[in-house]
Amino acid sequence: MSRAVTRVAESWALAGGIILLAIMAITSVNVAGFGLDRLARLFGANISGLPGYEDVVRLSISSAALMFLPWCQAQRGHVTVDLFGRAMPGRVRAALDRLWLGGIVLLCIFLGYWMTIGMIETRSDNALSPVLGWPVWPFYLPGIVSLALWAAVAATQLKDRAHDA
Repeated sequence: MSRAVTRVAESWALAGGIILLAIMAITSVNVAGFGLDRLARLFGANISGLPGYEDVVRLSISSAALMFLPWCQAQRGHVTVDLFGRAMPGRVRAALDRLWLGGIVLLCIFLGYWMTIGMIETRSDNALSPVLGWPVWPFYLPGIVSLALWAAVAATQLKDRAHDA
């Protein structure tokens, strides 16, 4: 498989991991605030949670969730069910592998197309997050890039498998 595509998928997954770490930090601060609020109430004070916490987490996780899939594909880390495959001849297994890789490419293109349509509609509707009032459409972009990258990884694997046949 192309090293460049693999490196991009790896970097993309690391960016998703950084987003998840930020979500964990924000969540920790918010949970600590709730604990401090209970303590402060004993003294008649009030400490509120982070305003817009739910918006930040919802929008961030929607971006980060798909960012791991291209790297997972590059590592061939997806769940497979191999009940009958081991008993099949190598050529049949290789043909099935190519078939599924082609299916993944088509699925990613299909989902990326519809996600792009959804982003365009969300932008034209001027959809905003409920608390912070952030525009929602930019948070579609990492998902669209993830699907394109996932398709590129699977297409590269398919090309490599075609040369092996």
